[in-house]
Amino acid sequence: MLGVGLLFVAITLISNGYCGLAGVDKKSTGLINLMTGSLSFIINTIYLFRGAYYDAGTGYLFAFTYLMVGLIYVFDLDMRIYGIFALFVAVNTIPAAYISYAVDGDWRFALIWLSWGILWLTGFIEYVLKKKIGKPVLYFAIFEGVVTCWIPGFLMLTNNW
Repeated sequence: MLGVGLLFVAITLISNGYCGLAGVDKKSTGLINLMTGSLSFIINTIYLFRGAYYDAGTGYLFAFTYLMVGLIYVFDLDMRIYGIFALFVAVNTIPAAYISYAVDGDWRFALIWLSWGILWLTGFIEYVLKKKIGKPVLYFAIFEGVVTCWIPGFLMLTNNW
């Protein structure tokens, strides 16, 4: 199921980056965030009911990221609440990277977690600290979508990860 989730996170990151660069209105961009957040919520609820608490817990970080961003965009809410949440998630990527490397023996996912952490940290920097990074974050979101989500997700779907 992780491959399916990553595939949709990929297109959401790519869309968020592109839409930000192209000036697409936030309400339209919010739609894909709500769809991916909902799918991720369902996937991780299944993990939770199966007793895969770590997978569900870390997966809900994604679900709530996209649900929150979608709702903020659709209802034109204050992004600072996302920035605070993003800092919390960014901090959680550090032990998640450690677990991926030291426990699961997967250095690739350790690096992916750290890379995701950097992207989440930019949300805190931009929306809470009010330090505009601008276009580099949007390009980074597109990069993250392709390299850390689309490629691994597709490889997982084809049993090549």
